[in-house]
Amino acid sequence: MRSNNRVLVEELEEALAELPMFDAHTHLVGGRLGARGLHDILLYHMVISDLYAAGCPSGARLTQFPGWPTQEEAHQRLAEAIPYLRFIQNTSCFWGMRLILQNLYDWREPITPDNWRRLDELIRERADDRAWWYSILDRLNIRRTCTESARRGQGEDDCRLQYSIEWCFFTRCQWGEFDTALYELERVWGRPPEPPSPIGGGQRPATERTIRTLDDVHAAMAHYVNNIPYDLVISTATGVSTDIDYRVVSDAEMTAALSRRTQAGSAERDTYSSYINEAFLTALEKHGRQIVFQFSLGAEPLPFETGSRLSQRTIGQVAEMIARHSGLHFQCFLASRHANQSLCTLARELPNFSLIGYWWHSFFPDIIRQVIAERLDMLPVNKQVGFFSDAYCVEWTYGKALLARKQLARVLAEKIEQGQYTRNDALAIAKAILFETPQTLLGMVPRNA
Repeated sequence: MRSNNRVLVEELEEALAELPMFDAHTHLVGGRLGARGLHDILLYHMVISDLYAAGCPSGARLTQFPGWPTQEEAHQRLAEAIPYLRFIQNTSCFWGMRLILQNLYDWREPITPDNWRRLDELIRERADDRAWWYSILDRLNIRRTCTESARRGQGEDDCRLQYSIEWCFFTRCQWGEFDTALYELERVWGRPPEPPSPIGGGQRPATERTIRTLDDVHAAMAHYVNNIPYDLVISTATGVSTDIDYRVVSDAEMTAALSRRTQAGSAERDTYSSYINEAFLTALEKHGRQIVFQFSLGAEPLPFETGSRLSQRTIGQVAEMIARHSGLHFQCFLASRHANQSLCTLARELPNFSLIGYWWHSFFPDIIRQVIAERLDMLPVNKQVGFFSDAYCVEWTYGKALLARKQLARVLAEKIEQGQYTRNDALAIAKAILFETPQTLLGMVPRNA
């Protein structure tokens, strides 16, 4: 980077830090916004993937919400992971972790088997300090954060949070399953909103009811749609798998597929998912003024986490899906670098479709810069939301916000240097995608500063 360009980037980064912004998608837990210990920072799931790739024996997440890792579990996993840190110091996830520890906890030492317990205790001391959590958000000028409604707690942090519902995943594929859409609907039938089922499948808890007929499908769907708390949530978040062949399925086809459930394969999986998803979107469209349909694209299950995969067929089928339901706004979290241009072209031509941030396998600096640059060139600012952290604690909100800000500054600097934007243009554009569009597209509401 040339010295004059570096100066411009640094100036823009400082200016961006002064702009108000929203964090439009997280997994923060009301009443427990901060890290509970070093494990919540060092064993964030993206860092676990780095460590697992480096040879660390454990690739699974720690105990997940609504459970919490015990101190014994957290310490066992930390002790196992720390010898592998030296192999991941090159990664951007490690960079984010280093920024968190340096800037928030004034920790600048290498983490070793001899000192990690001291760092863990330092973090645990502030785990229940609400003023500390809020101070981290205020450093970032985050005016409101969206998290899962199931993680609201008692509403004790409503002054900082808004909510999205992650309850059912009708278009998700789980490892080794072919009736996931049916099971997801059975799991919620007759029940109040709860946390979603975890990625990875495995032994499924028994359900209270079983879907056997088309009438059962419609009864379960009516219960589901009618129990979404539209007065509380601004969006529903789900995943769309590229392995499913999406089409409009007839009642007769669905009835026949239900009779084959015990022998279900990929054809039945596609039928169940397509039929149930269309029923859901048709019902949700009646509430189109109250809720946004957010969906993730480009992350498919592996034994522990996911890998980035996305077919061109799926992109075309998603476009047809969006066009069929013009009364509902769709917004995509994308985990695939190569698909960004295609989705930008869809957002140019589908009035009810927009894009948001850089999700999971796209949250790496080089990919973030490409995504930002393409979207700024191809889409109006009111069709794109510029940031969400996907964080599970405010410390990772901080780390990911800093990484994203640095990339946005570099993209804006390049556009200024080539004469596309003035400096004032660049900052106005940044404010639009970080602060204004989350309000107009998602209904996010800034708290009073």
